[in-house]
Amino acid sequence: MPTIKRKCWLTFEGGAQQQPRLWEMSQKFPEVVFDIRQASVQEDMGIMAVLFEGEEDDIQSALDHLIDSGVKVDPVEGGSLVAG
Repeated sequence: MPTIKRKCWLTFEGGAQQQPRLWEMSQKFPEVVFDIRQASVQEDMGIMAVLFEGEEDDIQSALDHLIDSGVKVDPVEGGSLVAG
């Protein structure tokens, strides 16, 4: 299966911004490469633009894991906000 790239906004709220959610995802899905392209983390909320690379099913499983752990995942529309 070919590798793809997917850009997403990740929103961390309700304490999720205080937890190592991306690290946990990387341990469970080591075949998915991620690159944080932009981030803003405050005490009550964090937002990151992240570029994921891997096989489509693996990326979706990793994103589902993030969602299940309380992270909101939205696609980056048009790709103009994050280079790459």
